Amino acid sequence: MMERFHDWVAHYGQRRPGHVAVHDLAASREIDYRTLDQRIGALAYHLQSHLMIEPGDRVAMLLRNTSDVFEIQFACWRIGAVFLPLNWRLAGPELKSICEDAEPRALIVDEELRDLADSMGTKVARLVTDGQGGPTPYEEVMAGGGQPDRPALATLDDIGTLMYTAGTTGRAKGARITHRMTLFNAVNLSVPARITRDSVHLVALPLFHTGGLNCYANPIFHCGATNVVMRSWDPASALTYLSDSKLGLTHFFGVPAHFQGMAEQPGFTDAKISLVNAGVGGAPCPLHMLEQWSGKGVPMQQGYGMTETSPTVLVLDTEQAAERLGSAGLPALHTEVALHDEQGRRIDEADVVGELWVRGPNVTPGYHNRPDANAASFVDGWLKTGDAARRDKDGYYTIVDRTKDMFISGGENVYPAQVENVLYELDGVVEAAVIGIPHERWGEVGQAFVVQRMQGSLTEEDVKAHCGSNLAKYKVPKLVAFVDSLPRNAAGKVLKSQLRQSGEQR
Repeated sequence: MMERFHDWVAHYGQRRPGHVAVHDLAASREIDYRTLDQRIGALAYHLQSHLMIEPGDRVAMLLRNTSDVFEIQFACWRIGAVFLPLNWRLAGPELKSICEDAEPRALIVDEELRDLADSMGTKVARLVTDGQGGPTPYEEVMAGGGQPDRPALATLDDIGTLMYTAGTTGRAKGARITHRMTLFNAVNLSVPARITRDSVHLVALPLFHTGGLNCYANPIFHCGATNVVMRSWDPASALTYLSDSKLGLTHFFGVPAHFQGMAEQPGFTDAKISLVNAGVGGAPCPLHMLEQWSGKGVPMQQGYGMTETSPTVLVLDTEQAAERLGSAGLPALHTEVALHDEQGRRIDEADVVGELWVRGPNVTPGYHNRPDANAASFVDGWLKTGDAARRDKDGYYTIVDRTKDMFISGGENVYPAQVENVLYELDGVVEAAVIGIPHERWGEVGQAFVVQRMQGSLTEEDVKAHCGSNLAKYKVPKLVAFVDSLPRNAAGKVLKSQLRQSGEQR
């Protein structure tokens, strides 16, 4: 017998109808669980009865952070459709490629992003919102009310979300996220992050990202608690919100750049912050940052995860943040983790580096339209993360390298192969290689090494302008070095270790 998916918002619409579910700061509106349930029902009715969305159809979303995002997600789930969040930081050609693969039946778009949506060239039904409750077609749907005519009868093994993550070959991969994965991530995170029905969480990460949705927004809804949404990231505003006793924030999750940005604000020293938990991920958290925030009585919690694992895999308890600096912690409750060598043999010894493999109900069943990636990524139910890790004698894991040559800039994954493919499209480029180099603000940024066909034919500005027209801003190399040749080994592979040494010297 297939296990049914249960609608969390509908549940709390009855159990906690008057409790605030979402506080949208930009819109200055609070939506309780009863109202959120009704709005989700109205949107689900419109999608099903007017846009003819059927179970399994993809509904794309191109929105900045707003409470509307949650309504769209749960409305899709209520009728068995698949929620397809699109990264508005990507360039039009990148989004077009994703939509060609995902084939959405409808697109809900932010008024501010209409031009970007037009550049995608996706010919589907559109529903426009301003994300702030203003007079738009989206709010007309809400005013119309209604409930879906046909219950979805979705199961935990049905796909609820299709989330695209950059591939190492430059082609984005759509990770299929089941309802079971989302549920078990909520279970895996709630206890270590100390989430309860009284929690109040500040949502700062973009909601097209697994970090924004699942650390901790969806676990908050699973507990019937409150999400407070920032429209866009601003460190000064975030510090003010965290210090505002009237908001009563208890939880926050961000990348190191978020915490660093707030710590640089003039009011940081005197700010009074009372959080139950502050999660940090996306990149290693440096000691000085832990000391800064822990010194203010803010419990910092580090961890490791990926889109394909919904995302929690490893969690380090707040009490051990300083003692086990650099560690990503222990496996989450319902997650199995192991290390394997290059031949796929399990490593049981301590302090031996191997590839991290993950298995459990929080792991994706595979990628959309990518049998090649599925064959390469899964072995007997284990997901091969591609990340190298080490386990100490106490069972704590430390990530020692990232997937191949990937680097993380401001919490966003950047795969050099994709940037290199774009560089090769530029006339006059013979060879190109991209690496990540340390950066004080963003953790890492890209540096491109370019071999020109004719010396002096290209400038650094030419390269950056070309990349800026075809890539998200955070993927554009911050430094460009013109070289006579790229170092290669006997097999012809570019020796990026040598490029990194060259980049550090610069």
